[in-house]
Amino acid sequence: MQRNNLAFYDQQAADWWNENATIFPLSKLNPLRFQYFDRHISSWSGLKVLDVGCGGGYTCEFLARQGAIVTGIDQSAACIEAAKIHAQVMGFEIAYYAGMAEEMPFAANQFDVVICVDVLEHVQNPAATIAEIGRVLKPGGLFCFDTINRTWQSRWLMIWLLEDLLRKIPRGLHDWHKFLPPEELKGLLEKNDFLDVKIHGFDLLGRHAIAQLTTLLHYWQTGDFRVRFDEDTTVIYIGTAQKDQKP
Repeated sequence: MQRNNLAFYDQQAADWWNENATIFPLSKLNPLRFQYFDRHISSWSGLKVLDVGCGGGYTCEFLARQGAIVTGIDQSAACIEAAKIHAQVMGFEIAYYAGMAEEMPFAANQFDVVICVDVLEHVQNPAATIAEIGRVLKPGGLFCFDTINRTWQSRWLMIWLLEDLLRKIPRGLHDWHKFLPPEELKGLLEKNDFLDVKIHGFDLLGRHAIAQLTTLLHYWQTGDFRVRFDEDTTVIYIGTAQKDQKP
């Protein structure tokens, strides 16, 4: 079976904003993750924000509603087209680009904030991606991220349970070998002149089997996720890092 099969996103692009689509539950994660990011940014209004791996535009539109000046980039041209169409329908002025995270078509020191969520576990070259994020951020700019740790717990939950057993995530979407340990990500950030790296656990599904099944039952019954931020980074983690003020 092919792993890290990103063709899924192309296949979902036409139905990205359909509430019955397989992809649509991802739209419900933004209010949760921004509970964390909002601790570090009191107002998004007027900030120039780049969403790396924007897909069909969930995070971009979430930020546009808060007054941010938003740009999105994604490797899927089909997703970018879907994002452009929906933004136009909704009346949002969002700049969308098809391109790779490892080589982005933007000038240096351009953005106040870069967002990268549900993406770092999929990129071909995490080191090049972090270097590019550092390049396009302004000095003192903030990088906001979440991704998946490479542990036996993440393999059990994200692949064996959610992909293989319950089929809640398309089989083959994730490659456990591409999951990114937080200490590895922190090293890449520090190498690229990021300071004040903050990382916390992003608990969406519970920390043990019974809690995971209870949480999934709650989701099936209500369609809503529950979240807790803690020190346990064994599965999904979330964080921020600030680019050095020196130009």
